[in-house]
Amino acid sequence: MIRISVRVDSALHDRLSRRAAGADLSLSVFIRSVLEQAADPRGRYIYSSQDEILATCIQILTILGTSVGQRTPDVLQKGMAEARGILRDRGLLDPEADR
Repeated sequence: MIRISVRVDSALHDRLSRRAAGADLSLSVFIRSVLEQAADPRGRYIYSSQDEILATCIQILTILGTSVGQRTPDVLQKGMAEARGILRDRGLLDPEADR
């Protein structure tokens, strides 16, 4: 196995570490998986291969959130708080966000 050394700033290191912890992976295993995606043998470009799925999910969740918010705003607020907690626990949201 070849060893690669890469320097990153502390903010990027913190974000990568949170994402790795959220996936229950060591930082090395997480970064290797990211590099494997970047070198996808099928030639897909990692930054756009899921854009259409993500856009559709965002549209669906926006419609759902608007509907729930109009009917029962307190349920929407509770759901949003729970979602932020889950995202934060998985390293997908900055721990300092919403504070």
